[in-house]
Parts: sequence; C-alpha cells; structure tokens
Amino acid sequence: MALEIKIPSPGESITEVELASWFVEDGALVAKNQEVGEIESEKATLPLIAEQAGQIKILIQEGETVEVGVVVASIDTSVEVPDTPAEEKAPAEKSPVQQDSPKRPEPEAEYQKVKSTPVAREMMEKEGLSVDDIINGLKKITASDVKRVMQQGPALPSQKQEATREEDRIKVSQLRKKISQMLVAVKNETAMLTTFNEADMSAVMAIRKQHQEKFVEMHGIKLGFMSFFTKAVTEALKRFPSVNSYLDGDEVVSPRYCDVGIAVQTDKGLMVPVVRNAEVLGLAELEKQIAELAGRARKARLGIKEMSGGTFTISNGGIYGSMLSTPILNPPQSGILGMHNIIERPVAIDGKVVVRPMMYIALSYDHRVIDGKDSVGFLKAVKEFIEEPTRLLFGAGSAEKFLLEL
Repeated sequence: MALEIKIPSPGESITEVELASWFVEDGALVAKNQEVGEIESEKATLPLIAEQAGQIKILIQEGETVEVGVVVASIDTSVEVPDTPAEEKAPAEKSPVQQDSPKRPEPEAEYQKVKSTPVAREMMEKEGLSVDDIINGLKKITASDVKRVMQQGPALPSQKQEATREEDRIKVSQLRKKISQMLVAVKNETAMLTTFNEADMSAVMAIRKQHQEKFVEMHGIKLGFMSFFTKAVTEALKRFPSVNSYLDGDEVVSPRYCDVGIAVQTDKGLMVPVVRNAEVLGLAELEKQIAELAGRARKARLGIKEMSGGTFTISNGGIYGSMLSTPILNPPQSGILGMHNIIERPVAIDGKVVVRPMMYIALSYDHRVIDGKDSVGFLKAVKEFIEEPTRLLFGAGSAEKFLLEL
C-alpha cells in the first residue's frame, strides 16, 4: 500500500511553496512520524512528516516550487522497516566518541601536530579514542587554552593562498523574498525615524550575578538580559500606549495587551516569534518562553501563529557586537527597540567620572502614529526601568514612593 505525502498549507493566503530540502534519499527506509523533508513559504518553514513507516519514493526534487496539496512523495508501507533504520539517525546525533572501537585509530593527518601528555595518551589508548575523537568532543575553548597557544608564537601558514575567481550562487528562498518585500515596503510606506538613549547596565548585571545560581535552581533556566528589557518595554508601553499602536486604514488601533516579538537570526533568515501577553509574565516565564521560541525558530519549526499578531518588537544586535544601529520596523507595528553591546565607558555621575557598563538603545518608530514626545518618553522610561529594575514592580513609581504612600 502506498501512502501519499502532500504539501501542507502554511496559511490561508498561500497557494504555493518551495520544496526546500529532503532529509532522506529516494528509496530510503523511513520510520513513522519521521521528518523526511521541509518546505518553505513566504511566511514559515514546515516539515514533511512520514505518517507511516516504509520505503519512500521521492516525486518532486529539491528547489522546485509546487502548489499546496500536491503529492511530492509516497511511502510503500508494505516494506518492513527495522526498529531503528539508519536513515532515522541524523549525523548530529552520533556521539563523537565511538565506544565500540576495538583499538585506538590512527590520528588524522590534520591532527598530527597536536600535542598530548603521556597520561592523556595512555587514557586514549585504554578507551580506544583517537585525537580526532578528542578534538571533536571538546565543548569549549577556555582562556587558558588561548594563552597557551599565544605563548607558543604565531602559527605560520604552510603555503601561500592561491587567488580564485570562483563564485557561489544560492537561490533566494520564499521566506527571504517575503522579508525583502516587507523591508522595502517599510522604507517606502512609513515615516520611520529613530531616537537613541543609553542605559547603565550595572544594576541588572548585579542582580544577575547575585541571584543567577538560585534562579537557575528554582526555574531551570538562566536569567538573561532579554527578560529585563521585555518587562521594561511592557511597563513603558502602559505609559505610552501610542508606541503599542498601529494604523489600520483610517483608524489607529491601540491594543491593551503587549504581544512582544523577539527577533531571532536563523539560517533561514530573520524570524520574529511573539510572546503573548508579555505584560502579565514574570522574568522566569519570559525567559522560558523566549528560549523555547528562539530554539524552535533556529530549527525552523515555527508556524505562522507563533510569528503573527505582535504589537511591538525587540531586536538584540548586541549579541553580534553591534555598538549602534537603527532597527527597521516590523509591519504593521509602529515601534521596535534595538539593543546593542555592553561596553565599559567613562560617564559623569554626581560630578565624578566613573566607568560603567553602558548600552546604547534605539527606538525606531512610525511618525504617522507616534509623536516625538512619546517616542523619547518611551525610550527614557525603558532606560529608567533598566537602571532601577525594582521599579518594574511599581510601574511609574518607585519603592520609596510606594513605602511612603506618595
């Protein structure tokens, strides 16, 4: 019996998609519920699932554009599949340490110059490990590793690099085409401006340092900067609702909730999953949702529902080393906050010059919806919440005013 694999619908308005890739070869044995391929549309990337085990026959090749509902493969369910077919195991799932090696293999040529201590060699021989196994099994490079290599002197290239005139060409995906169209439309159809400020990160960094271990123990996730900024944004949006608004024809719509989009860079392009009702979430829940959505985004496993309907967006270029930028709007939203890297800089406080960890922050906004006063006031509020995080508990007030009933 042959089971058909059809192109699923990514959304009501989408009629055709691109068959991005196959994860298995034609004629391979596949398991039930195994991901065998994926499709890309202008809005999302979706997997193709084998609903039954059997032998797959691929009918449409990678890179072709096909309509929703078209049969792209079939599965011969009469073919018996072992419990763990070889195709089911992705290369990434293989352990770099092969436990069943009968003896230590010869090291690869590229690792001939790698040094090892007598104790290390003895351990490797006992466990049947090669230098390649150890190198690939390392989880991180430490500062001491870098210092040791620096002390050995610079490594000289073995031979002069040859000049080349070759070029690489990659077909633009449906998702990137749609992103390109949206970005051009923002430039052409909105009155986008950007205002800037800077925030002293000392207080947030001190809180993270003091409570990180207990936070991880209680909530099972690290306390990052993004949850503080998301919470600060939701409190600032309450004070400046126009920044949370958007144009719909002749009307300005101002949601009373804050659905905050978090920009995530992936191999497929920039994706913006949305944290719903962020205004009612605590820092722990914000961290969990942001991490979960970002993880799914990087695996290209977000649906349209998770990426639509946001009222405001946060983009963190600081993780890539950006000092300052003008983030571009995510339509139809009217505001986006840009975070940047943290650099220790001299600043004047109470007439004295001190060194503080500072971050430039930027707000790009649609001037058709948001006035300059509100844009500057919103960004200033975010700055104040970050510099005095306890105010996140009291909104526009402070702990002292709350205590004194002022």
